[in-house]
Amino acid sequence: MFRPVLDEDADNPPRYDCDFVVIGSGFGGSVCALRLVEKGYRVVVLEQGRRWTPDELPRSNWNLRNWIWQPGIGLRGFFSMRFFKHVVVLHGNAVGGGSITYGNTLLAAPDHVWSQGSWASLNDWAAVMPAHYATARRMLGVTTNQCLGPADQRLEHMARAAGVHASFYPTEVGVLFAKEGDAPGTRYEDPFFGGAGPARNACIGCGGCLIGCRHGAKNTLDRNYLYLAERKGATVFAQTKAVDVRPLEGWDDGRRGYVVTTSASSASARGQARSFRCRGVVFAASSLGTQELLFRLKERGSLPRISDALGHHVRTNAESLIGMRFPGSKLDLSKGVAIGSGVYLDDRTHIEAVRYPEGSDFMGLMSTVMTLGRPGCARILWWLATLARLLATQPVRTLRVLCPFGFARETMILLCMQTLDDHLTMRWTRRWFWPFSKSLATHGRKIPTFIPEANAFAAKAARAAGGVPMTSVTEIMLNVPMTAHCMGGAAMAASRAEGVCDGKNRVFGYRNMYICDGSMLGANLGVNPSLTITALAEHAMSHICRAEHQSWNAIGEEIRP
Repeated sequence: MFRPVLDEDADNPPRYDCDFVVIGSGFGGSVCALRLVEKGYRVVVLEQGRRWTPDELPRSNWNLRNWIWQPGIGLRGFFSMRFFKHVVVLHGNAVGGGSITYGNTLLAAPDHVWSQGSWASLNDWAAVMPAHYATARRMLGVTTNQCLGPADQRLEHMARAAGVHASFYPTEVGVLFAKEGDAPGTRYEDPFFGGAGPARNACIGCGGCLIGCRHGAKNTLDRNYLYLAERKGATVFAQTKAVDVRPLEGWDDGRRGYVVTTSASSASARGQARSFRCRGVVFAASSLGTQELLFRLKERGSLPRISDALGHHVRTNAESLIGMRFPGSKLDLSKGVAIGSGVYLDDRTHIEAVRYPEGSDFMGLMSTVMTLGRPGCARILWWLATLARLLATQPVRTLRVLCPFGFARETMILLCMQTLDDHLTMRWTRRWFWPFSKSLATHGRKIPTFIPEANAFAAKAARAAGGVPMTSVTEIMLNVPMTAHCMGGAAMAASRAEGVCDGKNRVFGYRNMYICDGSMLGANLGVNPSLTITALAEHAMSHICRAEHQSWNAIGEEIRP
């Protein structure tokens, strides 16, 4: 038990700039911003990325200045690649979070994941989550893909040949498609929120979702949750990074509130540094962003009560990015939506067909010919032998495969995911190559760098269709996979010995503090996590009472031990 908090009518009560500061505007942060402002709270949202308009989005991913996020070297886009010893993490930075650059796919987690991992005993998730998934689907405009492109049709043929056609499906996506009888690109006045939302245009199937939708068809968060939150009074500070969060004087558990200190996240945003005094804080800066910030705050003594389980059980959906290229293909494999279809090879292995728009060939630099064999030096030798054989027997075709230009038009990218519970540990440490400051680093045993079932499927399908199977350079050369779905690290659990927050997303050891992003996930989903993050944020916000009923003793009842 704890001592009763000071009443706000006592002498010298704190003065607050807002009720809540939400750090991050992605699938968790945008949900929290809207639901909190609807409940009568004053909400500030901090986002280190830029706010984008359709005209400002890059036309291809060769425009590195407006695609890649590396503000330290002048790249102020919305797509980031973080390189670790065990994995390369792909993620987004923008007003609207990763929704600006994600592949639109919105799938519910398989039922069995709720009985696995650190969150298994916290709730009857199978009974609780369907209602929150339904709300998330409605808000995000989830619908079945109506724009199956050539790559999707080819994946269906491959599934039939492999004997798994029954599992083929068009994806559930957050995209606006034209009504029956209307042409692609048709403009509609707010088709989702009864006039409260923005006008939209129907999808034209250009394949440009991953570099930002220029046509108004993609249901990004700045067109639904965050858009509505701003209209209802939430204030968004773009290009603004939270650098410190500490309890206000008097109580180290945060029961009287917090002061959140910010800095500008890029040179063009100088002058935006300031502090906010608030009653509560929501961490929603993505799995990597939240872990990094919490590690900093724990070490410097701002939030020393953060659980030592921080950084544990970081998961990646056991992913692998492979594919096949068809040099000189007459079919334009870039057409459709970013992730248009999928197939299950077995009950644990899931493949989705991914694409970039024509001309966006940068990721061709990250791809090479596939080879099998065990990870390590031996696999590099097998790759060299495979490459030598192809150059000797098909020199022109092989050079075309290795050339990045034409990659988007000629390549079927396959995103492979498994529900295996492989995981890493993140630590806050000095790297051997940069001992001057600490940063996130991965530890633990290696995540498998390729999925044999998926590689065999791709190799067999490529041979049958006249293509060349491909894989990522990092898998061959560094024994390191890529993932677009970094999850966990500040996971839900029954106690602070096992996780960082509880089953209602409340941070152990602090009051009025929540974690609502991919870091909260307690098991490997095996599917794109965006819908699940949205639904869990809805679940967390459903437990917060309206402002007029709030005593502010603590939104989350008792302090968690």
